[in-house]
Amino acid sequence: MNIKLKAIALILALSLVIVSCGNSAKKEKEQAKKIEQKDDLEGHGHDDHDDHEGHDHDEHEGHDHDDHEGHDHGDEHGHEGEHAEEVHLSSLQIKALDLVIDTLSYRNMGEYVKVNGQLEVPPQNEASVTAIIGANIYSIKVIEGDKVQKGQVLAYFNHPDLIKLQTDFIVKWNQLVYLEAEYRRQESLYNEKIGSGKNYQKAKADYLSLKGEVEGFKIKLKLLGLKQSRLLNNELYENVPIYSPISGYVEKVKVKLGQYVLPSAEMFEIVNIDKIHADLMVFEKDMNKIKKGQRARLIIESRPDNELYATIYSVGKTFEENPKAIHLHADIENKSGLLIPGTYIRGEILVSNNMSLSIPEAGIIRQDNKYYIFITDEEINDSYEEIKFSPLEVIAGIVSDGFVEVKLLAPLEKGIKVALNNAYYLYAEMKKSETEHSH
Repeated sequence: MNIKLKAIALILALSLVIVSCGNSAKKEKEQAKKIEQKDDLEGHGHDDHDDHEGHDHDEHEGHDHDDHEGHDHGDEHGHEGEHAEEVHLSSLQIKALDLVIDTLSYRNMGEYVKVNGQLEVPPQNEASVTAIIGANIYSIKVIEGDKVQKGQVLAYFNHPDLIKLQTDFIVKWNQLVYLEAEYRRQESLYNEKIGSGKNYQKAKADYLSLKGEVEGFKIKLKLLGLKQSRLLNNELYENVPIYSPISGYVEKVKVKLGQYVLPSAEMFEIVNIDKIHADLMVFEKDMNKIKKGQRARLIIESRPDNELYATIYSVGKTFEENPKAIHLHADIENKSGLLIPGTYIRGEILVSNNMSLSIPEAGIIRQDNKYYIFITDEEINDSYEEIKFSPLEVIAGIVSDGFVEVKLLAPLEKGIKVALNNAYYLYAEMKKSETEHSH
């Protein structure tokens, strides 16, 4: 019982101590508040002093804080700006894009006149092979597209009429030999006043008549390509060869085995493309700008990547109707590859010169009414892993045949190279990098 009373007394004593401490703390807090209010009232008399101290304190603290934070913030934006105006491509990206990197080159960006037409060959470079005499095709030695030489055998044909022509020639030739001898003998007798003039005149007439007939046979045999010396040895041609009259390419084969061809029938067409040229048309509005000696840049539709260069050597003097235009003939300088007559071509004739820096249209981009190309000063070799490109503002001039005239605002440093295509992709990648750094 005594122990319980003592415990209760101890708890009450502790409670009194806690309450006493709480009241004491509350009084101290109220006292401090009163002192603070008093200091504020007295502080109005010392504004100048406080302002000065406050200014020093604030300026010092503000400067340290702002400079420090501003410096860090500026560094962040400076680093961001450093990468915002450039784009990095890996070697794999460059190969996948087939990106062309080279220096800017000069190109003639003068005034051009648009033309179109086709490839043609002069008439003397085309040949149509016909039969001299009606016969049947025995064999064909060429196909379309084959290259042949002048005098090369194209085919063989045979017919009884060809055999008869050869035998008739041999008979007439032997008769001519006899009549020539008889004529010479009668001439000798007549000159010696032994023979009569009538016999002499008859021998002469028979000889000259047969001689003319034999000469006709010779011409026919020559046209057929048959050798007289062989026939005079009684060696006849069973199958008669058909020869190519010119060197060139077989353009068409119009016969087949066993076919009977008439003397006027066309069997083969041969074309020599060594003298192939451009037959162009210029409309009436541009005809006064055209003259001999001007150069043309031409493109074949089937080979758009290969340019042909030609020089005008003939200007037509009459108009074609529908459309109203004149014909031009231009000699092609770089006859690379197989050029086929009749192929459609288009191009431009240079009528004024203006050598300027130029870039393919795919290598320049327009944004916000400004034009940009992408340049790099990094060395391009087989071991590069990444290349940095930067946009460069330029002034775009005239556009001609897929190229744009470029005027630089400042000269490029030595070694600077330019991306000649994929400018829009590079610009998109650059903007993508800007967006990523802004976050």
